[in-house]
Amino acid sequence: MAVEEDFGMGDPTSRISSGDNDVVAAKIVTREEIIVCGMDVIREVLKRYDKRLKLRVLVGDGHHANVADVLGIISGPQRAMHSAERVILNFLQRLCGISTMTWKFVRAIRGTPAKIYDTRKTIPGWRYLDKYAVRCGGGYNHRMCLGDAVMFKDNHIAEWGDHFEPKLKRMVAQARKIKGVKFVVVEVDHVDNQLDRVLTIPGIDIILLDNMGQWQLKHAVELRNQMSSRHKPMLEASGGITLNNVRAVANCGVDRIAIGAITHSAVAVDIGLDR
Repeated sequence: MAVEEDFGMGDPTSRISSGDNDVVAAKIVTREEIIVCGMDVIREVLKRYDKRLKLRVLVGDGHHANVADVLGIISGPQRAMHSAERVILNFLQRLCGISTMTWKFVRAIRGTPAKIYDTRKTIPGWRYLDKYAVRCGGGYNHRMCLGDAVMFKDNHIAEWGDHFEPKLKRMVAQARKIKGVKFVVVEVDHVDNQLDRVLTIPGIDIILLDNMGQWQLKHAVELRNQMSSRHKPMLEASGGITLNNVRAVANCGVDRIAIGAITHSAVAVDIGLDR
């Protein structure tokens, strides 16, 4: 799709300015500190333009690169390289932006037991790439799609009324029998008179603590840890979490921290193709 939208009508500029047999080499250079992601992707993109285009990777996906580092060298026909340049850079800049932003969050909570997770807030059609970039940055993937898990949101609980436990218990039991469902999540808005009741229901893997302050998160962790059950659900903090407060959230004792921004608000990094 990316090649078609940019190259679907050809490239008259490159056709006029470059000979088909002119062979050149160009360096992929980062102009800022990044975590690399997308090198295997651009190798596949290059093949779409000309199979004679070759990529030698110098810094692989998931690795750190400093300003002015050469990530790789592309060699082959000049005409095809000119045509492919913008598309390969679009992929690299976006994917490295996600992996780098993820790495910043991961680095911020280093030394705590918490882990950084993504969400489904991805560019339509890019989800597998976006989530791959999160992994390259040291983060973890939540649901890849709706079918991966069952998630009962706060709205569900509100619809079921004050005495929601019997219905939620039945729903959780049903969810665990569905083929392909990897885990069950329940979202709560309040610690007292909601979380304490949800914790009594067996079969829940993750409890999502949405938009809670640090004192509420700490209280939630204390309640969960007081459970006598051998299977204690993981606690995930979500909502309003930034690089400025993520370590404080991690220090509350939660197991997971969901950050939508690492995919929906990642800024493309500055990478160029230098000859």
